[in-house]
Amino acid sequence: MRPVSPKPHLVSPNLHLLHRAIHTPNPPPPPPPPPPLAGSSSLAATISDLVLSHPSNDPRSLAKSLSSHLPSSSPSSIPDLVLKLLWNHAPRALLFFNALLLLSPHPPPSSTLTLATDLAARLRDHRTLHRLLSFRPPSPRAFSCLFERYAAHGKPDRAIRLFLSMRHRHGCSQSLPAFNSLLDALCKSRRVAKASSLVKSLRSHFHPDVITYNILADGWCRMKNTSKALETLKEMVDSGIQPTINSYNIILKGFFRSGQIKHAWNFFMEMKRRKNCRPDVVSHTTVVHGLGLAGDIDKARKVFDEMLGEGCLPSVATYNALVQVICKKGKVEDALKVFDEMLAKGYVPNSITYNLVIRGLCHAGEMARAMEFLNQVEEEDDRRTNVQSYNIVVRYLMEDGELEKGLEVFEKMKRRGRCLPNLDTYNVIISGMFKRKRPEDVVVAGKMVVEMVERGFLPRRFMFNKVLNGLLMTGNQMFARELLRLQERHKHLNRIKL
Repeated sequence: MRPVSPKPHLVSPNLHLLHRAIHTPNPPPPPPPPPPLAGSSSLAATISDLVLSHPSNDPRSLAKSLSSHLPSSSPSSIPDLVLKLLWNHAPRALLFFNALLLLSPHPPPSSTLTLATDLAARLRDHRTLHRLLSFRPPSPRAFSCLFERYAAHGKPDRAIRLFLSMRHRHGCSQSLPAFNSLLDALCKSRRVAKASSLVKSLRSHFHPDVITYNILADGWCRMKNTSKALETLKEMVDSGIQPTINSYNIILKGFFRSGQIKHAWNFFMEMKRRKNCRPDVVSHTTVVHGLGLAGDIDKARKVFDEMLGEGCLPSVATYNALVQVICKKGKVEDALKVFDEMLAKGYVPNSITYNLVIRGLCHAGEMARAMEFLNQVEEEDDRRTNVQSYNIVVRYLMEDGELEKGLEVFEKMKRRGRCLPNLDTYNVIISGMFKRKRPEDVVVAGKMVVEMVERGFLPRRFMFNKVLNGLLMTGNQMFARELLRLQERHKHLNRIKL
């Protein structure tokens, strides 16, 4: 990540209110909320709310309602913004997309088609996918999304067949970047051996470049097989391709990921000694994070403090790494001091930073301070928080047995168009409803299963069966039969793996 120049004026004055929110047990009343978002974001939020509240699933009816909210002069980015806001309600997002098709005689922009393609793939809606792929030659990004979805759904061979059919079936060139995106999808789904075999069998058509080798090395590191990752780098060098700093950072992270802390440190020291692979900000961030997670916070802090003297400016990601490891292995108050230091030096926190602070406070049992901090950040600018911010709070509330409070936060998420619940949210809520072993809680869990499926999310088979059995055991046979009918309507529920 690019470093942020430490200029004090970059920080909003109101960010210092956040400092008071997390350091003051009884903080003062918050300032008035800022004015509504202007421009495209405000219009997108309005349209998103309209789509969510529309009483019909008919795209013609929605198109009629949208016609007065989508003037011809509206920015071209609006459809993409709306789809992203509706991302965690995929059926409604696709309803909006279909309404868009009725409002314009021209095909939507490539970026909009790509988002819709990814949504349809997530829903495993093959009919819609076929229609989307017929609009125009899909973009490279659309193919990347499909490769990722097929691989994640346990269909790697389908991803490979799609790549091989790009030219003759879809009129798209089978370029090396497209091939690399396929390899990346395979490696991230733990199919590195298949990806390596594919590289060897298609070498005459797609000569590997440094990105190809980096993808394979990262794949082996994800499998905690650093020996194979190092072999991949050696093969790269033998083929006449010089490793980049990214190549070395992949290996460095791989050592930490596999618990080889001494190897990681020695590798980092070797990088420092060599002129052609001097550690950059990513290298230092990896070491700070790796050492911290291994429990050596003092050494991690020393690496952080020595960065400037070595001509390497810490980035927001570096501060995030330090905050995270101190929250996990040290005291949250020490992490908050790092957060203060970050603000004082002019760095602008991102959503990851805020989520780390929220999680740290929750983990320390400071739920009231965590909620106050979350509310304060939102009043500053609700774009600084995301669904993960709420998921953290919901998870800790449910684990503490505060089910009603957890459900209150969940309902707040559904009311906020910018932060709809995702799969993790539903999983946390459903699991929490079994904590008290009450029949009424099992019914709530059942309703959550129905709602999540309606929003395009698939429950894990174990969880689905747990809810089903819970309903049967508590005398809710009619509701249990409703879930069985739901399973019949969505046959892919039968194929879900743990």
